[in-house]
Amino acid sequence: METNKQQHKKKKWFLPLIFSLLLTTFLILLSIFISSDSSSLLYLTHSRTSKNTPHFVESKLRISSTSPPNSVPRIAYLISGSVGDGESLKRTLKALYHPRNQYAVHLDLEASPKERLDLANFVRNEPLFAELGNVRMIVKANLVTYRGPTMVTNTLHAAALLFKEAGDWDWFINLSASDYPLLTQDDLLHTLSSIPRHLNFIEHTSDIGWKEDQRAKPVIIDPALYSVNKSDVFWVTEKRSVPTAYKLFTGSAWMMLSRQFVEYMLWGWDNLPRIVLMYYANFLSSPEGYFHTVICNAEEFRNTTVNHDLHFISWDNPPKQHPHFLTAEHYWSMVESNAPFGRKFGRNEPLLDKIDTELLGRNADGYVPGMWFSHANPNITKPYSFVKNNH
Repeated sequence: METNKQQHKKKKWFLPLIFSLLLTTFLILLSIFISSDSSSLLYLTHSRTSKNTPHFVESKLRISSTSPPNSVPRIAYLISGSVGDGESLKRTLKALYHPRNQYAVHLDLEASPKERLDLANFVRNEPLFAELGNVRMIVKANLVTYRGPTMVTNTLHAAALLFKEAGDWDWFINLSASDYPLLTQDDLLHTLSSIPRHLNFIEHTSDIGWKEDQRAKPVIIDPALYSVNKSDVFWVTEKRSVPTAYKLFTGSAWMMLSRQFVEYMLWGWDNLPRIVLMYYANFLSSPEGYFHTVICNAEEFRNTTVNHDLHFISWDNPPKQHPHFLTAEHYWSMVESNAPFGRKFGRNEPLLDKIDTELLGRNADGYVPGMWFSHANPNITKPYSFVKNNH
């Protein structure tokens, strides 16, 4: 009897125990299944979203579009100068002016506040500029050191401003106040109409020769990077080796760059433009190497170069630091070069008057007549409201 009671008690706790074990086992298996299924679902969701949603800002960037082939392009110009260049810059600007183009002008901080204010008032008050709104002055002037990296930063600054404010354009051209056009903008735009918009006109070579020892290896400091007072670059005692992460190129500081390449220089989505810029911060005459080194090392742009700077420049042989000032004796060589621009012109050089008369058809202190404007100069009393862009 006692034995039966004990067996009955065992059955009372044994069955609940078995049930609890089975329930626990079921719950464990269920949780494992749900966890596995959720992980798979999460993985699938992540896989799908990872294909559609970029992880980095660089992958969201897109090259901006340009004007259609065989249409009339638009050019964005930077015209820069220093102390005493105000009047030359105005003359170059008017000789280059076309309503289809965009312009940024800059006088560096070495120019007096009076000279810079005079240029700002000229840009603001010139009726044609005011009406069409395609000329702007970089009011926050930069301190620019000749042969220093601040020439590069000033160019990038202007390009960024033109991207922000100037709407659509196809090429960027950097000029100085000592440059001057050798043909009308109508003729230049007509010629460029058939040129693929992705091409970059930049004179360059990988044969840096003597520049390896005299420019690449020395380390220079440009005081304009940290000082408000202008002074020349100076050298440090240590030298550095030539880069092995990329190949150095050199060439002319004057160029016509495609909108796509300028955009790449500003965004730098694979970081090459920034890395090379840091290197050229201590490179003598960096404007003659920075853009060239980037474009020739960037896989998507290295095959877009045309090895020409679109300038007629008279050099010594072998070339010295500075080119010759152009005078009347260079006129026919200049004309026969078929270059759109010439440099270097002295202030009030008589040859400029000859170019105005025989090549541009421009009256003194006036604009260059073209399809867009039958005649525009200070002697005309008609309002500028009839200016039209016939392209």
